[in-house]
Amino acid sequence: MTQIAYILLCHKDADAIIAQAELLTSEGDCIAIHFDKRADATAYARITEALGANPRVTFAKRVRCGWGEWSLVEASLNTLRAAIEAFPEATHFYLLSGDCMPIKPRAYMDRLLAAGDRDFIEHNDFFESDWIKTGIKEERLIYRHHFNERQQKGLFYASMEAQRRLGMERPIPDDVRIFIGSQWWVLRRATVEKVLAFVAERQDVIRFFRTTWIPDETFFQSVVMHVVAKTEVESRTLTYLDFSDYGMPVVFYADHFELLRTQDHLFARKIAGTAGGLRQKLAELYQAKDEEIETGDTANALYRYITRRGRIGRRFTQRFWEDGGNIGRAHELLLVVCKKWHVGQRFIGRLSEAGIGGTLGYIFDDPDCALPDMGNLESSREKRGRHRRAFLKLLFTRTGSDRLIVCLDPSNIDVIRDFEQDECPMRVLEIKCQVSDGYLLGHAERVGLIAVGGHQGIGATLVATLRREFRDESEALLDLNLARLHHLREDGSDAQNAHAVAGFLDMPVEDAAPFARRDGLFD
Repeated sequence: MTQIAYILLCHKDADAIIAQAELLTSEGDCIAIHFDKRADATAYARITEALGANPRVTFAKRVRCGWGEWSLVEASLNTLRAAIEAFPEATHFYLLSGDCMPIKPRAYMDRLLAAGDRDFIEHNDFFESDWIKTGIKEERLIYRHHFNERQQKGLFYASMEAQRRLGMERPIPDDVRIFIGSQWWVLRRATVEKVLAFVAERQDVIRFFRTTWIPDETFFQSVVMHVVAKTEVESRTLTYLDFSDYGMPVVFYADHFELLRTQDHLFARKIAGTAGGLRQKLAELYQAKDEEIETGDTANALYRYITRRGRIGRRFTQRFWEDGGNIGRAHELLLVVCKKWHVGQRFIGRLSEAGIGGTLGYIFDDPDCALPDMGNLESSREKRGRHRRAFLKLLFTRTGSDRLIVCLDPSNIDVIRDFEQDECPMRVLEIKCQVSDGYLLGHAERVGLIAVGGHQGIGATLVATLRREFRDESEALLDLNLARLHHLREDGSDAQNAHAVAGFLDMPVEDAAPFARRDGLFD
């Protein structure tokens, strides 16, 4: 049986810290707390008063912490010293922040940690890897940093430039290879003892790291790999975190519970302070009886999938360049909205075979959609979508038709929203297909969410997420309250579908019936 000593670095929200400590010690583990010395003294007093009598809680010597500074490493070391002295039975030491919450049952954690005698700390070669995406790299190490880049930007870069001009690059300790990775780690007791011994013996290395920039991403990573055999260290973090396109940590809310629960991690960061429901569900999960949980490394891909396409049109206003050009009242636009592209194509194929002109494919979704020569405007999907109305107006001119029938993926809801603002008469037919789990997994492969055949062990979670996205897309279409919206359903009768197609094409029901028949359409 493992016993975890949680190493908690925090600086705010006393009530949340108290609740976090009570939860993490409820299953027999213990916790050492470092509360930033810069933070509110009354908040720290509340924490010590509430938790001081708990034998599974101890407090570390406090330091004033600054982002990117040695003080964060010093705080971690102080908390490790307090924990290793106070909790002699602890087998593992798990670094956490006040924004972290467990995403697995405690028994699940025990099984994972007991399965192999190893440490978990992400470590990549500092110079050979591309772990640092932007900003300074070797300058973090070869120059001495006495100013905080966030608070003293001018002095930070002036000092670095002065050292560069004066040739003041310093050597890296000869016998220590520098590694870099996430600051959130889990270390065995023997490893922590070796790290603390190394710190006491190698003051030259400590002096070096004291003036490096963002040492919490390099110090423990380098020292652990120096004192422990490589075969005993797994290069990954057990704490799930992600970053937005703006480089900011992603914050998780109530609707992320299933996504978090099924990731191949033990904790997640950052959980929103206002997400009381999510925190409660995660607390119940932590204390629940162990269960078999399908896990997979899908969260990053799903997060980007959802934010890039599922939420467009809900939180962004229209781009200014999308206002250019109007289609006009002289033209009529018919949109066939269908998630299964082969079904949408088959439907307009029926129209084309019957002599109904102006039928086109997924012109705003399919980069290979066949189009007439439009001066290279037709060459890419991005060009077509940049000035949608102007593009469609030109398309009416090039085809010589006053009516176009165009297919559209329901995820592209902003196209319909844009055209709705135009004077052009528009009718929409949504073809609602039944979607199997197999189709959803195939869709995940096609859009690059998972590798081909790579859904073993994560199928249920992926299917649930995609099914919810498909449903949301259909509901977003309903939310537009379009005056002329019709539905052709796979589970509808031929008679019902004939009326829907008749309204869409503005023709008698008996003429529309051949186009609406389900036989062969949904194969």
